[in-house]
Amino acid sequence: MTAATYQYVDLPDASVVTTRALLTARENITDTVAARAMMCIHGGAGFGKTLAVNTCLRALEPGEDVRKITFRARPTARAVRYELFTALDLAGEPPRHPSEFDRLLKTALAERPRTFLVDEAQWLNGEAFEYFRYLWDEPSTQLAIVFVGGAGCHTVLRREPMLSSRVFIWQQFTRLTPDEVLEVIPLFHPVWADADPEDIAFADSHAAHGNFRAWAQLTAHTLTALARTGRARVDQKLLRWAFSRLA
Repeated sequence: MTAATYQYVDLPDASVVTTRALLTARENITDTVAARAMMCIHGGAGFGKTLAVNTCLRALEPGEDVRKITFRARPTARAVRYELFTALDLAGEPPRHPSEFDRLLKTALAERPRTFLVDEAQWLNGEAFEYFRYLWDEPSTQLAIVFVGGAGCHTVLRREPMLSSRVFIWQQFTRLTPDEVLEVIPLFHPVWADADPEDIAFADSHAAHGNFRAWAQLTAHTLTALARTGRARVDQKLLRWAFSRLA
């Protein structure tokens, strides 16, 4: 489905940390796939949603056929059909007529159980969400769907009663708490493993704010600073230089 690493920036020696949110996602995704249901994982940008879902779904392969779909603009139902055609690796040319296209997709989805990861789902509108519901409702399809997106994903889904009522599990990702930061960040990358907890707290309160993507950025700049200064450990003076790149 995806590469073995999902870091926002290239960070040698970085690890995927098993946070409470990731553990919860693992349980929720496992239960959703087993039930051939739909779920929604939502939250702010950089909170680790996509990384957690990719990690959890990859653990289910190869026993589970997982297909990832990502949207970058507000797609129509026609665009969703074409994305599904590509994601399923279907042969030949896409059908021109919607009814014929629908029959082809339903036939393909009835062949064996599949899981769709629909990333960046905040770009989906009601029409696109409804099309996924239409395929999922088909008795012959053996489909599980994991929608992952920002707050807009949750808002649009909640506005669609026919779809919202079918969502099996909702999970919201939030910022790491200060206590979680002190527990998780030393495991995230070796540069923080021997750092003073006060310096980690300083970095979080001034720059990262419990956001995993911000921590990845900060870690990359901190590694650069260590390499250029020849220092062995992180300190607050070095961190202030890294902060200046994030302003």
